[in-house]
Amino acid sequence: MSCIRFNTPAQRRQLAANAPSMQAERADDRVDEPVARFLSPAVTASKVARIRRLAADRNPKIRASAAASYHAPEEVYEALSRDEDAEVRACIAKNEQVPCDILRRLAHDPDERVRGFVALNFFVPADAMTDLAEDPSAVVRGLVGWKARLAAENLAANGEASPELASL
Repeated sequence: MSCIRFNTPAQRRQLAANAPSMQAERADDRVDEPVARFLSPAVTASKVARIRRLAADRNPKIRASAAASYHAPEEVYEALSRDEDAEVRACIAKNEQVPCDILRRLAHDPDERVRGFVALNFFVPADAMTDLAEDPSAVVRGLVGWKARLAAENLAANGEASPELASL
């Protein structure tokens, strides 16, 4: 399972704006009603237990899939953020549900890819972005610059910075 996501908030808005509207099935249905009836089932204790089992697996690919989950408990994110495998830590760095304290620590990870994915996470704290702007890796600094340019473009186009990019 891949945990790579490339959609920026601007891209998500564009996708939403261009999505075809749902056709009303009955006369009393609202055509603009959200697609709530198609949402995933509620997170249950058994789902959380499965995520915990995945996080403890010997195979780093399996642990990476647990790291990509939006429903893992905080202690699972914490443990996986300290995983010996950089791919697992990178999946934690990409996950938008990971607490800010974990992202702050991963901003100083020894692996350049992990730091790069922290820079791309739209919910990384401003202080971590400041640290990443001074990163020894030109790639990480370039990603921080790219994200800052996105914020500037969004500001120019919409008159306001998106909340996700405002920390730059």
